[in-house]
Amino acid sequence: MKVGVVFAGGFSSRMGTDKALIEVSGRPMIEWVADALSTVCDSVVVAGREGHLAGYRCIPDASPGVHGPLAGLATALGLDERVIAIGVDQPFVRVDTLRRLAVGPGTVVPFDRQRQVTCAAYAASLRVEAEREAESGGSIQSLLDRLPHRRVDEPEWRSWGEDGRSWFSVDSPEDLAEGLERYGAPI
Repeated sequence: MKVGVVFAGGFSSRMGTDKALIEVSGRPMIEWVADALSTVCDSVVVAGREGHLAGYRCIPDASPGVHGPLAGLATALGLDERVIAIGVDQPFVRVDTLRRLAVGPGTVVPFDRQRQVTCAAYAASLRVEAEREAESGGSIQSLLDRLPHRRVDEPEWRSWGEDGRSWFSVDSPEDLAEGLERYGAPI
C-alpha cells in the first residue's frame, strides 16, 4: 500500500497567505497536488494540519516544535506505509512523475542540483530514523545524507518526460507567475 502525503505545515510567510488555498488556474493548490497523488496512491493525507482540507484528512505533526517537511515526513511514516510525498506548493507536479516514484520499494529521490525531497518516495522503514532526525533539529536532507536511497539523476527523470515542474515550488506570487509562464496551467 502507498500513502500520498501533502506537506502543508508551513507558515506561508513569503506568500503572505495560506499557500494551500492560493488559486492556480481556478483551483486551490492543495487540490492540484492532492488530486495528482490520489491517482497513484491508495489514500492521501495532508501532513501538518488538523481536521480536513479540501476534503482530505489532515494529520497534525507529531513532533511539536519541529518545523519543515521532516516533521510532516516523520508524522506520515507513522502510518507504517510507504509514502509518496509532495509539497502543497508544487501544483505543477506531473502524475507520471509520481507514478515513477511510486514504483518499487525503498526511498527514491529525484536530483536536480540537489535532492528534491518534497517530491519523493520514502520507505516505511525510515520512520524511527526520521523521528530521531526531527527531534535533533535535522532536515530530510540530513536524514538522507546518512541513509540509503535511490537517487534519480537528470537523464532518468528527463526520460520520464519530466522537466523539473514537479518540484517547482511556489513560495511567492512571483514564483506563481513564473511557474504559469514557464509551464502553463497545471495538468
